[in-house]
Amino acid sequence: QVQLVESGGGLVQAGGSLRLSCAASGTIFSINIMGWYRQAPGKQRELVAAITIGGSTNYADSVKGRFTISRDTTKNWVYLQMNSLKPEDTAVYYCNLKGNWPNDYWGQGTQVTVSS
Repeated sequence: QVQLVESGGGLVQAGGSLRLSCAASGTIFSINIMGWYRQAPGKQRELVAAITIGGSTNYADSVKGRFTISRDTTKNWVYLQMNSLKPEDTAVYYCNLKGNWPNDYWGQGTQVTVSS
């Protein structure tokens, strides 16, 4: 079984920064993509950023230029540096790990609240 544990969420004023961390542990046979998703109240969960095993990254248009995803391959950790935060970034942020199908794992989520 694979466990993902997020940390780093909290309350921040608009324009501020937060860094989310996600630690993956357990029996991990393969990692193809690690990423961050978010879900705001009343909205669907959406992709924020993802990074492949090869280091390629993908970002939602709404966070491009403000958020940076990175990964420590030696520890199976993934990070999300969030700068210039806006109130609309308020959501629960979830870490995701995709291995070879059908291995798809989620963390429990961490709350990010941005006050105006």
